[in-house]
Amino acid sequence: MLTYSLHTNSAPHPRFDSGVGFDRDVAFVPQTALRSRDRYPRSDEDGKQPRHFRPRPLTDLRTGEVLDHAVGIFPSDTVTRRRLAWDGMAIEVVQAIGHDKVEFRFRAPLHLLVAYEEGVRGNGETLIEGLPRSTLRDVKRKLAFVPAGHEYREWQEPRTRGRIVYFYFDPARMPIDPGAGPADTPLAPRMFFEDNALWDTAVKLGRLIESGGEDRHYCEALGVVLAHELVRRNPGTRGVQPPARGGLAAWQQRTVSRYIEEHIAEQIPLATLARSVRLSPYHFCRAFKRSFGVPPHRYHNARRIEHAKTMLAQPARSVTEIALTVGFSETSSFTAAFRRATSMTPTAYRRSLA
Repeated sequence: MLTYSLHTNSAPHPRFDSGVGFDRDVAFVPQTALRSRDRYPRSDEDGKQPRHFRPRPLTDLRTGEVLDHAVGIFPSDTVTRRRLAWDGMAIEVVQAIGHDKVEFRFRAPLHLLVAYEEGVRGNGETLIEGLPRSTLRDVKRKLAFVPAGHEYREWQEPRTRGRIVYFYFDPARMPIDPGAGPADTPLAPRMFFEDNALWDTAVKLGRLIESGGEDRHYCEALGVVLAHELVRRNPGTRGVQPPARGGLAAWQQRTVSRYIEEHIAEQIPLATLARSVRLSPYHFCRAFKRSFGVPPHRYHNARRIEHAKTMLAQPARSVTEIALTVGFSETSSFTAAFRRATSMTPTAYRRSLA
């Protein structure tokens, strides 16, 4: 069930109910939105094991247990909270009202993804179990991930009015990524990291909720994409490369990535990007590769593919339309680029989300 609500002092309990029809305030999302990582699959009618595990009905979880697990915010009247929830996933947009000191606490049998849309703190500390504490002041556009069962604590004295989006995932409903290792590979905790693919999808969902968006299929599709990307980018399944030295400064990385996002469907000259960060094309190309791990043109193409993934989650959009939207003049060239990046055709990727 998709439910919209705006709260200031009430307890923050996301709902994972089902069986309610869709109307202006409520929407139902099918239980097949996410494939389960449950290690105990059921047999089909012929007694064969299905390729992907089927999600357990949410009713297997005690209703009180699910409702009682969300980020606790103290004092509660320092923020407003707007929520959206459906089977297996819930989202909250938390907006600070003032600049008072606030504390956040969480430990639950749910995965938690935190997107810090706005926030600069004069003082504060963040703790995620399994990682060193952080006193980072500027947390704007940062992400954090808290695996189920891990403790998350944070306090801050904000200099600006913070805005945070919380994404709760039922671990039994998380998708299986064949390329990410065994299905029982644990998701690793992460603190204050950046990931454009995760960020773009998270921000879209947060803004839909805040605006009261009612496109249930689009919300569901974005939720599926977010869960898939979260699993695919789990550092516990593959080696993590340390950041290279001698690359672009943080402001240069933000400038370049923002420009590429704003001109995703265009051919962007290397000289234009270099000029935007006050470097020669030669030095820019070397610094860019050290910072992003790939040359500028390959990064641009990868971002096109990520945009295409999000659009492929919308059944109403044709592959040809999506190809043109992200800057490919022909469907065949788009299909070839998509297959190189994902080992799947666009059509096959769309079917994998169903």
